[in-house]
Amino acid sequence: MTQAIAPRAAATTTGGVAFRVRALLLLLLAVIGAVLAGAAPASAHAALTGSDPQQGAVVGRAPTQVSLTFSEKVAMSDDSVRVLDPKGKRVDTGKATDLGGTTYGVKLHSGLPDGTFTVTYQVVSADSHPVSGAFTFSVGAPSQTSVALSDPAVGGGVVGALYGVGRYVSYAGFILLVGGAAFVLACWQRGAGVRPVQRLVVSGWLALTGATLALLLLRGSYVGSGKVGDIFDLTLLGQVLQTKAGAALVSRLLLLAAGALFIAVLFGAYARRDEADATDEGTASGRSDASDKGDGSDKSGVDADAEKRDLTFGLAIGGAVVAAGLAASWAMAEHASTGIQAGLAMPVDVLHLLAVAVWLGGLSALLVALFRAPTETQIDAAAVRRFSRLAFGSVTVLAATGIYQSWRQVGSWSALTGTWYGQLLLIKIGLVAVLVGIAWISRRWTAQLSEAPQAKALATAGAKAGAGTGTTAGTTALAELRTKQPTKVPANSRDSSSGGSDSRNADSRDSNSGHSNSRDSHSGDSRRAAQLARQQTAVATARQKRLRDADPARAGLRRSVLAEAGVAVVLLAVTTVLTSTEPGRTEEAAKQATSSSSQRSGPLSLKLPFDTGGQDGKGTAEITLAPARVGGNEMHVYVERPNGKAFDIPEVKVAFTLKAKKIGPLPVTPDRIATGHWSAIGVQIPMAGDWEIAVTVRTSDIDQTTVTKNAKIG
Repeated sequence: MTQAIAPRAAATTTGGVAFRVRALLLLLLAVIGAVLAGAAPASAHAALTGSDPQQGAVVGRAPTQVSLTFSEKVAMSDDSVRVLDPKGKRVDTGKATDLGGTTYGVKLHSGLPDGTFTVTYQVVSADSHPVSGAFTFSVGAPSQTSVALSDPAVGGGVVGALYGVGRYVSYAGFILLVGGAAFVLACWQRGAGVRPVQRLVVSGWLALTGATLALLLLRGSYVGSGKVGDIFDLTLLGQVLQTKAGAALVSRLLLLAAGALFIAVLFGAYARRDEADATDEGTASGRSDASDKGDGSDKSGVDADAEKRDLTFGLAIGGAVVAAGLAASWAMAEHASTGIQAGLAMPVDVLHLLAVAVWLGGLSALLVALFRAPTETQIDAAAVRRFSRLAFGSVTVLAATGIYQSWRQVGSWSALTGTWYGQLLLIKIGLVAVLVGIAWISRRWTAQLSEAPQAKALATAGAKAGAGTGTTAGTTALAELRTKQPTKVPANSRDSSSGGSDSRNADSRDSNSGHSNSRDSHSGDSRRAAQLARQQTAVATARQKRLRDADPARAGLRRSVLAEAGVAVVLLAVTTVLTSTEPGRTEEAAKQATSSSSQRSGPLSLKLPFDTGGQDGKGTAEITLAPARVGGNEMHVYVERPNGKAFDIPEVKVAFTLKAKKIGPLPVTPDRIATGHWSAIGVQIPMAGDWEIAVTVRTSDIDQTTVTKNAKIG
């Protein structure tokens, strides 16, 4: 009756583990689905902050080039910027040039007609994300245009979704690879020989390698056409290899090759040495009885310990170098590589990624050790406590580096709550807080772990099992059962053989019949022996699992670690989306630039009444600035008498001052064109803002005055 129930108990325990694993996988798929379903084309990390001509501007004559200013450096190809006339015909020369800073331009053909022109751009920001957009300007006067003004869905569609999945898998693989290996070396060296732990680390390596290859193939289409058919375009692949993102992906693959060698040594020579040390410890008492061999054994043990320490140190150094290099392949190509304090941000980002990997990857390894490790190689309490201390240190580094990165990418409280990046960051902070809270519960369970009660329970149960079944306690009974049971079969075989030799003079049919019956009997005995061995193995395994599960501290630790892993899955998904979202600092800067340009459409026109105080000293100066944007402008000044007629005066001067930035005054002396009309071409406005415009009018040799008015420019 016991043999019939015990296998069912074992199946129930295995089924519970499988249910938890399936639930975790379903959670992972649900999070990925929700992220991809709600994700539009990947948010750009560079924003268009200005253009010449400006969006919606009306210029008097056709410009010779169109320039675009971004919030950070971008990468351009020959077709990155296109200018189309009202009929949709391309009128640019096709080659974009770097005009300095973050401004880029493209030359236009001469003899352009009047009407509305469309400018489209598609570039790659310095942190490797695609940026696209379009705007219009007009020459002479606005007109109808056949160009459909639509924002290209760069970074979106099927290719964008696949690229997002690849990024998630690469992060997950990095965490499992680095965190799992760190857990083995720093916390549980016996885990190097445990198959489930080995599979976890190798799975991380395979996931990271496969995802990196996929990202390399997807990259060209992701930042370009977005077509599935372009994924395997070798021309695009060659172009990707020449970019910063392509170089980072190739470097990651080379480091993964070194990582494969590291894994081979860790789970090969290192695991075998650990198993040999365990065997030596098991036979140490036997060797110590021989006094004449004691000195040699001690020396051999010391040498073995020294070799193991050296191998552990070498693996730790080599693994740290590979892990830091893998983390740098993200830091040098994404957020940290651009913006303010990039030289400091990149090493901080490397530390941040390593802390995440050691914490969450070690947590995954602990989860596997608690649920999937064989009964005879269960993780000990000392290893759990070592990981608890390691995780605490990782969380400390994670918090310090995260605070710096948050300040660098957000920059203000308004961006923290008013931008999508800031809101995602708040969600991430909340998830980390939940994870730390669950980790605190795990630490409480860890403090209650004790090895002695479980060992005593196993010994007691083994003694009872030996009394009831005639076998010894623990795994020794199973080993003896496997070795002793088959030896009963050859005994019958020898009897049968001797019986067959005594009946040589019988007829061949009786002899063959006797041998056939003997073979059937042997086959039945073997099957029954194998079935009995399997049943007894299942009974012993189920008994040990019940005893292990009966430890309340260990059971509580498994539940809390499983909860941590579930939260970590969601946290990783949010982090993946966060790295594809435009930083709050950049988004706010782009909004400010857009709002400044949207406050006014077309040229700036101001009327400033003046009175020089002398005879015939009153009038009005009207100043126009087109297109009133950052860069070159055309200025006209019209001076009129109070009756509206042109006022012939000897001199007019203009000055521009941006007091908020302590720029200016920037003097401009226009040329006289006609009576009461003065003009200047190429008036440079260095940056957008609320400018003070001062007009100095002289009506005689001694009578002059200066009038001022503020206006938004740029």
